[in-house]
Amino acid sequence: MTILLYLVPAALGLGLLALAAFMWSLRSGQYDDLDGAAHRILNDDDVRVD
Repeated sequence: MTILLYLVPAALGLGLLALAAFMWSLRSGQYDDLDGAAHRILNDDDVRVD
């Protein structure tokens, strides 16, 4: 039962760390262009390097 004194704060700390990482990724613009990669693969830019 005393292990809960260690596990509960550790779980809360990891959850807050994950939330902080997600908020940082939102602010840095990681999710701005969701359709760009999907459309980029359809472009037919045949650039040949001979």
